[in-house]
Amino acid sequence: MKKWSGTCGGECIQVHGDKCKILESACPPCIVRAKHCPDDAVVIINLPAELETDMIHRFSLNGFRLFKLPTPSKDSVVGILGPNGMGKSTAINALSGRLVPNLGDWENDSPDWADIIETLPRGELRDFLLSVKKDEVKIAVKPQNVDKLPKRIDGTVRNLLSKVDERKIFDDVTKELGLNQLLDREIQQLSGGELQRMAICATLMREADVYFFDEPSSYLDIYQRMKIVKIIQKLSETKRVIVIEHDLAVLDVLADLVHIVYGKKGAFGVFTPARTTRQAINAYLDGFLTEQNVRIRSKPIKFLTHRDRSTGVGSKIVSWSNIKKTLGEFTLETQEGSVHRGEVVGVVGPNGTGKSTMMKILAGLIEYEDGWVDQNPKISYKPQHIDVDIDCSVQLWLDSEIGARWRSGEFNVNVIKALGVDKLLPKRVKKLSGGERQAVSIAICLGREADLYLLDEPSAHLDASARMEAAKAIRRTMESNGKSAFVIDHDVYFIDILSDSLLVFDGVGGTHGIAKGPFPLREGMNQFLENVNITFRRDHDSKRPRINKPDSRKDREQQSSGDYYSFDS
Repeated sequence: MKKWSGTCGGECIQVHGDKCKILESACPPCIVRAKHCPDDAVVIINLPAELETDMIHRFSLNGFRLFKLPTPSKDSVVGILGPNGMGKSTAINALSGRLVPNLGDWENDSPDWADIIETLPRGELRDFLLSVKKDEVKIAVKPQNVDKLPKRIDGTVRNLLSKVDERKIFDDVTKELGLNQLLDREIQQLSGGELQRMAICATLMREADVYFFDEPSSYLDIYQRMKIVKIIQKLSETKRVIVIEHDLAVLDVLADLVHIVYGKKGAFGVFTPARTTRQAINAYLDGFLTEQNVRIRSKPIKFLTHRDRSTGVGSKIVSWSNIKKTLGEFTLETQEGSVHRGEVVGVVGPNGTGKSTMMKILAGLIEYEDGWVDQNPKISYKPQHIDVDIDCSVQLWLDSEIGARWRSGEFNVNVIKALGVDKLLPKRVKKLSGGERQAVSIAICLGREADLYLLDEPSAHLDASARMEAAKAIRRTMESNGKSAFVIDHDVYFIDILSDSLLVFDGVGGTHGIAKGPFPLREGMNQFLENVNITFRRDHDSKRPRINKPDSRKDREQQSSGDYYSFDS
C-alpha cells in the first residue's frame, strides 16, 4: 500500500494497486486535487452534519449511506416517493430483517439489533423493529423487477401460486386479479402485465404481518391499477402495508401517508418523516421540502390547464380510416383519424386492445387487411420492450444511432441532460438498469430525423421525477421542431403533461380493439374515464389531476355532468 500526501503532509489518499482510497479525513487541498481527476472519476458530496446522527446503514468507506427509515403503520397504506437509487430497497431489507443496519460502522460485520433499537426514539418504528429483532414479524415482499421472474421460476402459474397460498385464498384472489384464465400457462409465456398480477397475487397469498409492494402498477393499465388500489387498501384494514409507487395519481388515491426520500443516486438517501399524501406529492412536485429546508429539484414541475394549451396545429402528417387487422384470435379496427404537425397525441386504453399494433401499422412494421393510411411520413419508433444486445458504452450507442446531434445545442439541453443521459455516457449498455435503458431509448428515438415519433410506454421503469422530465422532453422536442408524436402510456400525469389530444382505445383485451379519435384532450379523457368509471379533479395548489374517491360528492357531481376530467381546481 502506498500513501500519497498533499501539501498538508498528512495521509490523505491510499493507493492499493490500481485503486485509490480517498480518506474522509483528507485535507481540503487534497480533496480539490482529487476532484480534478478526468472523466468525473471522483465526485465529492457534502452531507449536512446533522444527518450523521440519523445514519441507519453504510455499505463501505465512501459507500452508499441510508439515513432514517419509513415507518409501517397500522390501519394505513404507507407510500414511499422518490427517485430510484436512493435506498428504497435497502430500507425494505432493513425493515424486513434481511439486513441488520450498522449505523454507519461499515467495518462491523455483525451489528447488534439492540444497539440499533436503542438509538431510535420511542414510537411506532422502534416498537416495530423490536418485533423484527424478536423474530415476531413475518414479511411478504412483491419485487420490483417482475420481468426477471421467468428467468428464476419454472412451471405454470397454477404451480407457483399453489405453493405460496398460505392464506387459502387461491380461488378468490386469482379471480379478482383476472388470473383464472392463465393458471395453466407457463410463466415464461406471460406478458409484463400478467407477470405483475401474478407477483401481486403471490404476495397477497402469503401469511404475513407486513406487506411491501415495490412498484405494483408497472405494466398495468388504469383499469387494473384501480383494481390493485382497492385490493391493497382492503388488505391494510388488517395488515401493515408499504408501497413504493411512481404513478403519482395511483399513489395519491392509494396511500394514507407518504415518506419522501431524497439524496444522490448511488451515494446517499434520506427518508423524511411521513406527511399526508397530498402534502407529500405537492412538496415533491414543488421540489422544496419546507420542514427539512432542502431543495430536491432545481425548479418545480408544473401542470398546465386546458386553456394554457397551444391550439395551433399545422398540416396533416398522417391520416387513416377504417383500418382492420387480424392477429390470431384478435381483431383491431379503427375509425377515421389524423395527426397534424406540432400535435402530441396521447394513446390510452386497456391492455390487449391493439395500441402497440396500431403503432406498428403506422410505422410500417405490420401490414393491414382493410382501410387505408394516407401520407408516408418518416417515422422514429421506440418499442414497448427494449431489447438491445450490444456491448458498448452509452456514448457509442448514441453515436451509432443519431450521430453527433446529441453532443450540443438545444437537443443536448432539452433531452440528453433533462433525461440524465449525460451521466450515463461511459456506462456499458448491458449494465444499464431498466430506467436508464428507457431514458437512453427515448433520447435515441427523439434524436432521429423524422416527421412522426411513436413512443410505446416511455414511462415504464422511470421514477416519478424522471417521468415528468421525459414528458416535458417529448413535448419540447415536438414544439421546437414542428414535429408530431403518438405516445402510448398508462400514467395519467404523464399523459396530462404532454398531450394535446387523445386516441382512445376500447374493446376486450386479447379479443377485439377499436381506436377512436384523436379527440381534444378534455373530450378524449371524458370518453376514456367514463369507461373506467373514475373522475379526476385538479389540485387547488399544484393543478395536478387527482382521482376523486368513488361515490364522493365531487365524484357524483362530475359524473352527473359528464365532466370526468375536470380542468378546474
